[in-house]
Amino acid sequence: MIIVFKPTATESQIQILRDEMSNQELTIQEIQGESTRMLGLAGDTSMLSGDRFLIHEFVERVIKVSEPYKLAGRRFHPQDSSFDIAGRKIGGGAFTVMAGPCSVENEAQILSIARDVKLSGADFLRGGAFKPRSSPYSFQGLGLDGLELLKIAREKTGLPIVTEIMSQEYAEVFRDDVDIIQIGARNMQNFPLLVEIGKTGKPVLLKRGPSCTIDEMLMAADYILMASGGGCPVILCERGIRTFEPSTRNTLDLSAIPVIKKKSHLPVIVDPSHGTGYWDLVYPMALAAAAAGADGLMIEVHNQPDKALCDGQQSITPFLFNRLMQKIAKIRKIVTEEAI
Repeated sequence: MIIVFKPTATESQIQILRDEMSNQELTIQEIQGESTRMLGLAGDTSMLSGDRFLIHEFVERVIKVSEPYKLAGRRFHPQDSSFDIAGRKIGGGAFTVMAGPCSVENEAQILSIARDVKLSGADFLRGGAFKPRSSPYSFQGLGLDGLELLKIAREKTGLPIVTEIMSQEYAEVFRDDVDIIQIGARNMQNFPLLVEIGKTGKPVLLKRGPSCTIDEMLMAADYILMASGGGCPVILCERGIRTFEPSTRNTLDLSAIPVIKKKSHLPVIVDPSHGTGYWDLVYPMALAAAAAGADGLMIEVHNQPDKALCDGQQSITPFLFNRLMQKIAKIRKIVTEEAI
């Protein structure tokens, strides 16, 4: 629900409605338009009547929002969101690249890759400490030891770290030690986890579930935003969905980029590594994502893909990553010139 105030409404009058709603268990967000002030009410507003607010002479009208997501949608937040995270900008015209191995294997490996991707222009180091695997016999990650290695890599290279959380049990550890907390595709609808991570207030990278619609991803984002009072930076990630096509690991839905941007103000990045499952497809799909207007990329990079303990077949080498970054710069130049 959106309450639109008349241009003559004063701050004290608007505060009257804030106070009135403070005990309703609603998230209240102020919206500043070009010439209009509004209040957005997110939560269960089914019992609220618009007439309740129209009795105030300073209220112009009340709009019922039909979308099942409120905080992630553009109705409450028409401008694109941009976030400053550890000195790096995400969204708002910036193009952000997160790169690194699927899994942290040892100190030498993560340091070597971190240094290489930084030299090529990566903004964040991504790496899995905890690994959700389909098979219980596959490498499950180093756990907290892997997180410590990521912290060492951050200290030595200056790259902020992105890594996936799998359990509420580690929420406090991730809050203290991780720059961006990744919610993996399998946990996109793990609502207790989403709420717990939202409470930390830390930036979150939310990956689209393999069988989830875009609206379902935006509703998942609202769980995080509501738990944080609307102030938690959330970045959306398209990483492919499961379809009938067996030629690729997933079907990378590049059309999701403009669709999400139409529906939501949140930045959207693309993961062509999981989206395709094959290293030789990462390069062209990364370029396509940049051309389609993505706010960034997440790329799996390994110094020895053939010996990787996890997803080596979809990892590119530091050499190819460097070439990709050079090509992306050219694509971005074209895209931004067209936008102007």
